[in-house]
Amino acid sequence: MDTKLNCALSRRAFVAGSGGFALAALVPSWPAGASAASHHTIIAAAGRVPLVGGEYPETAVWSYSGTVPGPEIRVRQGERLRATVENRLDEETTVHWHGVRVPNAMDGVPHLTQKPIAPGQTFHYEFDCPDAGTFWYHPHQRSLEQVGRGLYGPLIVEEREPVAVDRDVTWVLDDWRLRSDASISEDFGNMMDTGMAGRIGNTVTINGRLPDVFPVRASERMRLRLINAANARIFGLEFEGHQPQIIALDGQPVEPHAAEGGRVVLGPAMRADLIVDLTGAPGGRFRVIDTFYRDRAYRLVDLVYADRPLRDNLPDTPIRLPSNPLAEPDLATAQRHDVSFGGGMMGGMMGSGMRGGMGGMMDGGTMDGGMMGGMMGEMMDRMMQGMRHDGVWAVNGMSASGHVMEPMLTLSRGRTYLLALHNNTAWHHPIHLHGHSFRVVSRGGRPTRHREWQDTVLMAPDERVEIALVADNPGDWMFHCHILEHQAAGMMGVIRVA
Repeated sequence: MDTKLNCALSRRAFVAGSGGFALAALVPSWPAGASAASHHTIIAAAGRVPLVGGEYPETAVWSYSGTVPGPEIRVRQGERLRATVENRLDEETTVHWHGVRVPNAMDGVPHLTQKPIAPGQTFHYEFDCPDAGTFWYHPHQRSLEQVGRGLYGPLIVEEREPVAVDRDVTWVLDDWRLRSDASISEDFGNMMDTGMAGRIGNTVTINGRLPDVFPVRASERMRLRLINAANARIFGLEFEGHQPQIIALDGQPVEPHAAEGGRVVLGPAMRADLIVDLTGAPGGRFRVIDTFYRDRAYRLVDLVYADRPLRDNLPDTPIRLPSNPLAEPDLATAQRHDVSFGGGMMGGMMGSGMRGGMGGMMDGGTMDGGMMGGMMGEMMDRMMQGMRHDGVWAVNGMSASGHVMEPMLTLSRGRTYLLALHNNTAWHHPIHLHGHSFRVVSRGGRPTRHREWQDTVLMAPDERVEIALVADNPGDWMFHCHILEHQAAGMMGVIRVA
């Protein structure tokens, strides 16, 4: 989604991940001011889109208003968003406004905050947007399949005083598990995905298309909004020849800084706003590569420079965003709660001395066939045991079934809380809290450098993270892993604010 520029440049073949499809395509763009009205109608329905293009047939998807991603909704900070959602699917659905601090009744969680929208029915969402930033919307009814088939869209809340840039661009990142005819594989929720890394696909898209090149001009300043809409894939993007500055995470401003190690890491549901100064020479070409999974790096897209620069020099204007009206946690009076995430294949093996457990093998580690076969047999036994005990994953020893359950924590409204999280598994987990943003105050016992506000925090295997928040939004709120297969298999709890 590019709100100002849409140029045609030469195309070339691209293969996205293992088993991807060859295609040359520009990153698609939307016109300036898309969805600028205060009221929006969103239609959830089956359809077909040219995900792969070329000689491949269109892919059957589920989409919002006929596009993947769904329509980009843009509102101003403080404005009221009104959205009527019409369900033309053959099953129930909802819409969750991810990262927006909505009233509980507008949160889109089936049975917990609303009755699901039945086929042929509509639901009217209405809420104010207190925070500027990059957000998104998606279903929470059978989300591992509904999101996996294409139901999601970007929500941009514009600052009253935005930073000055030449272009404001949104890239919605997703991956798809496609067959050789570009159709979606139907193996949603299979046991291997559920108990391991989740549904990682073989074809990566930007804004619903396989990308090849993205046109830029020398001395241009671009705001690039990244949204990870994938079920499970974690992205680690490196911009060759460039040094983007992160100015917001999960919609919340942060002190501008370069990404650690030059790699922008986004777990599922996470967002990052970047300032990318285009410092390359006219006619140049630079790769954006995804290097998160060890030994499985691939080229996502190329930044291709026009023959003439936009101007002689880059702008020299401030890039720091104004703060949002979030209540600052008082750590001196914070009440502490420990939260442990457990389960999955390789559960209980963290102390065995294996580097990264199965996560390490998936990232490119090796082992001989006999050892692999024996371990897979043991993992399948563990998986079946988990399936017979109400779930594969758990929060504080409890595995959720559905969205309605007794609260794991009851927080007093207006009080500060520190949640000490422990990922006691062999897998990464992006942990999301509905209705609130929180400060990430420490990792591994060390204070974080930027004390970033987030609504989804990515935790590595066996990592400990402390987050702090003021419980100022009343209601029952989901607290879950946003690898959607993990959430569906039990890694979810409810936090009540009363």
